[in-house]
Amino acid sequence: MRWFLPLLRVGVYEDLRYRLRSSSASDYVCLVAVILPSTNEASMTRDLVGTVEMTFRSTSPFQFRSLPYPYLSNLAVYSDVRRRGVAQKLLGACESIALEGGFQDLYLHVLEDNHQARRLYEKAGYQVMQADPFWRGWLFQQPRRLLLHKHLAAPFSQSVDAILQ
Repeated sequence: MRWFLPLLRVGVYEDLRYRLRSSSASDYVCLVAVILPSTNEASMTRDLVGTVEMTFRSTSPFQFRSLPYPYLSNLAVYSDVRRRGVAQKLLGACESIALEGGFQDLYLHVLEDNHQARRLYEKAGYQVMQADPFWRGWLFQQPRRLLLHKHLAAPFSQSVDAILQ
């Protein structure tokens, strides 16, 4: 597997390059969750407890004008505050941003053996859309990636407006 490490580094490098290359603020969003100090505390420090990134990817890198779609990545919550709704709130904020941008679908990948994350996403309404081929996991001795999808419902006020028209 010594030959695999350079390939992995290239993949990480390309991922970072893709994120940093995006010059438009509308193509990339990074949300952070913080714990604000109580009003009695003299300190005004904020503790970072979670993050998530949302990019707007192209459906096909080989088409000049392909349709973008919102894709979530790198959802992380500090272990001491897990299971308190932080991840749900970050996902909800991403859904709101996607809806405001006119999108009705969200996508993300999760590893097949990451059971806690899979439960979180299932609870939030994400469903498995596609899985990496079996041979890929077997060949690289890593768990398969699952592509998850969530169809976002339009906000209630928009639904009522659509019915009345």
